[in-house]
Amino acid sequence: MLFFFIRFNVIYPELMNKYFNGIHLWEMGYQFANSIGIHAPALNMHLAFVSVCALYFVFESFHNREKVKLKIFYFITFLLSFFFVLFVNTRMALINALIGFCLVFFFEIRSKLNLKKIVLTAIAIVVLLAGILFLFVQKDPYMKEKYSTVSFAYMDKVGKLDEIDHPEIKVFNSLVTRVSIWKSAWELSVKNLPFGVGASDGKPELNKYYAETNQKFLAKYEFPTHNQFLDFLLKFGILGPLVVILYIFTIGYLGYDLKNGIILSFFIIFFTTNLIDDFLLRFDGIAFSGFWFSVFGSYWLQQKLLIVNRQ
Repeated sequence: MLFFFIRFNVIYPELMNKYFNGIHLWEMGYQFANSIGIHAPALNMHLAFVSVCALYFVFESFHNREKVKLKIFYFITFLLSFFFVLFVNTRMALINALIGFCLVFFFEIRSKLNLKKIVLTAIAIVVLLAGILFLFVQKDPYMKEKYSTVSFAYMDKVGKLDEIDHPEIKVFNSLVTRVSIWKSAWELSVKNLPFGVGASDGKPELNKYYAETNQKFLAKYEFPTHNQFLDFLLKFGILGPLVVILYIFTIGYLGYDLKNGIILSFFIIFFTTNLIDDFLLRFDGIAFSGFWFSVFGSYWLQQKLLIVNRQ
């Protein structure tokens, strides 16, 4: 990621100058993600998990009394990964990263005996994270606006986005737009129970429904469902969301059964991102979840075999 960040500065210096001057900060993360050919929320989903893993290795390096150079390496890796989460700046990824940090910290305290070192490390990390967040908000005042007024503006206009003056400017990425999409997807799904509209007809039927209900803004931009559970409900009926729940919550079960903060963090990241997007329709989402699901499943089997062999 550091390579891609340097590359972005070299290839697009005019964009970085613009952002340093506080202009169009809302597009910064999306432009960076586009420069490496990936959707910003998808990129930040990966980065959030990387930052959680990096924090875990920081704690492990202190617990295992690793060499100072290795501790510094893990610490710098963690700080860089969190910096990139902030730079791409998608709301759910930042929230998920912070939740993941809390989970890792909780399980480190729960499982490790040297409480003093873990607490001291955690305090140092909290101070650094607070400092990084403060500096980011100072340099990026839009961040404060994004996580408050922008996200929750016009919530009284759910299903009535055309009443907003220039909705593509004011609410394109706001919660009210997502809720309006979900409302339409739910209404259309209910009309087509129990079997749905079919795998290939989900988006066309939803776009048609936008037009039928006179939602011109949604029809113009042909928004997808932005919710994996609703998407499968619309396409496959009742069985659709049940399959998604089984797939995602099996990962959660592995983490719960093993009492593993990393796996539980992954579950929360993937579960919540699929509440506001549909990553099981995208190759990066399928590959991301499938790869880690297989790793976690293999680890779970190894732990169960160790228990059996000890008996």
